[in-house]
Amino acid sequence: MLATTQFGETAAGRAPLLIAHGLFGSGRNFGVIARNLAADRPVLTVDMRNHGASPWTETHTYPDMAGDLAEVIEAHGGRADVLGHSMGGKAAMVLALTRPDLVDRLIVADIAPVAYAHTQLAYLRAMRDLDLAGVASRGDADRRLRAAIPDFAIRAFLVQSLDVAEATWRLNLKTLEQDMPAIMGFPDIDATFEKPTMFLAGGASDYVLPEYRDTIRRYFPTARMVKIPGANHWLHAEKPREFEAAVDAFLDRT
Repeated sequence: MLATTQFGETAAGRAPLLIAHGLFGSGRNFGVIARNLAADRPVLTVDMRNHGASPWTETHTYPDMAGDLAEVIEAHGGRADVLGHSMGGKAAMVLALTRPDLVDRLIVADIAPVAYAHTQLAYLRAMRDLDLAGVASRGDADRRLRAAIPDFAIRAFLVQSLDVAEATWRLNLKTLEQDMPAIMGFPDIDATFEKPTMFLAGGASDYVLPEYRDTIRRYFPTARMVKIPGANHWLHAEKPREFEAAVDAFLDRT
């Protein structure tokens, strides 16, 4: 099963909120947010397969990831509200479409059920090609990645997955590279999810465009669209308090 951390106490009759992170991330990306949201509900964060402390596997598809999330929910009472960001959002959508019995409410953060053209292979290959010999700190790794990845924020995010002591990445780069087309795509599923759904997007992000709304409504007819002004794709890191407020408001309202 996926490596799972619980915040807050299990409450009788109260389903947990399960949070699924995006590509190259880990459950730790949502640690502070999960702790704050757990004030009045149990919250579970996971490391997705091939990330963090979770098992490394030979495939990395959305049916795989949805099955992993289903296993976590079944081990924690059999129903949950589910929040997923980016890759985790697509996994959450596939879970809701294929196992609606497990999902009470769905929150999708800055991603749509469509195929994207912008690949993450450049970042993956920069990590793969980095010589970790002599890297004594994440700061060293950051400096060595600078030429390949000029953006400081992206480098800072990626090096969180570096295990300096073991001189290795906590990412299965081989499988992630192999299945990058599947990660960038979205499976063709003949189903709809009728329960409360929110698509929470960054106001400055280009991941959830107006032309995707028909596809979103086809799969999720009750979906409401909410934007966080000024936030980009990593909206939970850039505007964490606004992100929490939007999630809290949706869960309280529905």
